[in-house]
Amino acid sequence: MSKAVDTADSSSEEKQSGLFNRFLASVEFLGNMLPHPITLFALFCVAIIVFSGIADWFGLTAIDPRPIGSAGREADGVIEVVSLLSAEGLQRIVTGLVTNFTSFAPLGTVLVALLGVSVAEHSGLLSAAMRGMVMGASKRLVTFMVVFAAILSNTASELGYVVLIPLAAMIFHSLGRHPLAGLAAAFAGVSGGYSANLLLGTIDPLLAGITTPAAQMIDPTYQVGAEANWYFMMISVLLIAVLGTIVTEKIVEPRLRKYNPDDASADLAQNNIEGLTAKEKSGLKWAGFSLLLVSLLLAWTIVPADGILRHPETGLFAHSPFSKGIVVFIFITFGIPGFVYGRVVGTMKNDKDVINAMSKSMSSMGMYIVLVFFAAQFVAFFKWTNLGTILAINGAAMLQALNLTGPEVFVLFILMCALVNLSLGSSSAQWAITAPIFVPMLMLIGYAPETIQAAYRIGDSVTNLITPMMSYFGLILAVATKYKKDMGIGTLVATMLPYSMIFFVGWVALFYLWVFVFGLPVGPGSPIYYTP
Repeated sequence: MSKAVDTADSSSEEKQSGLFNRFLASVEFLGNMLPHPITLFALFCVAIIVFSGIADWFGLTAIDPRPIGSAGREADGVIEVVSLLSAEGLQRIVTGLVTNFTSFAPLGTVLVALLGVSVAEHSGLLSAAMRGMVMGASKRLVTFMVVFAAILSNTASELGYVVLIPLAAMIFHSLGRHPLAGLAAAFAGVSGGYSANLLLGTIDPLLAGITTPAAQMIDPTYQVGAEANWYFMMISVLLIAVLGTIVTEKIVEPRLRKYNPDDASADLAQNNIEGLTAKEKSGLKWAGFSLLLVSLLLAWTIVPADGILRHPETGLFAHSPFSKGIVVFIFITFGIPGFVYGRVVGTMKNDKDVINAMSKSMSSMGMYIVLVFFAAQFVAFFKWTNLGTILAINGAAMLQALNLTGPEVFVLFILMCALVNLSLGSSSAQWAITAPIFVPMLMLIGYAPETIQAAYRIGDSVTNLITPMMSYFGLILAVATKYKKDMGIGTLVATMLPYSMIFFVGWVALFYLWVFVFGLPVGPGSPIYYTP
């Protein structure tokens, strides 16, 4: 009888493995067909130049839906394609190449924010805070705290992948639980909950900087701030932490069954977990105290009705100097506590150590800077040619003809983003490609760019867990093989798929309730709807 059951289980696992392997083979095939994201943007730039010439020759136009007299609207109300495949187009490309790059908003904002985060990371503050949070949790709450801490680690993504995921596997193993369940829980928080966070991080100004020029195709004065999705992403932390805990304890861990140490490929006897030292605890205390002082100082500039960083005319937080300069405050709130922690524990003694920390982070941004150069050209070319506006107007007309103008359009949009993410894992690269089309299109059927961006962030996060195209997937697999020597890609994806599916359903449901049922803004001063 036992043998029959074992045979049935084996047959079931082989079927499941075969199905996932076919799915993964398709993803890998499609992903490998795509060139590097930088090459992809360069090819898109060439394609836009050629296509703008062809579209201009055929006389492609669209009727501007904006009211007469609106900024940027032509007198005859017709939007025509501007060809870059001409003498004037070539002149514009040559003269604008440098300014396209230097004026691309995400470049400066991300680098400035990273300077502060780098101090907190290299001083050891972020690592100590994550370890203290997870290792200090009770056994009943350890799963929740692993997922919760993993989500917060998104502020410095490498920390979550390099430190927290291996640490979570070790903690679960030390508690007599399956180490791969701990790895899966942390992976779910770091990668599946990528966009959610209690604090604004480098991803917020990055995406806002791409959304703004896309929105300006319809409204030349429109600005999207880094805080645009803050409210929704804060509540998303709780959702993902709860869902991640439930999936881990009710689905993933029971499926893994009892851990067999013989499956390990390494000596787990050396799998020691180092707790926080007295010096590290002292460092965290003083870093927390410095953060409190900085927070109180910042609150003094924005909380009082006459706060010096409130909007000078409206007196509101929205579009105030504070919100527009939020990147500066990200820099301060990470940099100062990071240095204080480093001074206490001895990892930072003077200004040279701070400068070295910043320099190390900047030296790792070479690939990003090259990517931004080509992405900036793509965004600029798309805007110059009017192709994005014309596609958006025609796309919006199609949605209206199909009567797809209600909340259901966001389900399709999020699903599309999730599927694209399987083969194009870079958040900024994917949004730089899709934003110039979908932001104007959805604006024209009545939705605000802030709401559209929040929806994109859901789709961009939930499938990170199940695509080998994700940059850290190989690292996760390497950690997993330490505990299960025959661990394959299919097995890892099969483990993570329940998170991906439930995160998608739960996050879309939260988005629908938050935005369309309760009518709550996704961020400070962020409208839900837009009137063209």
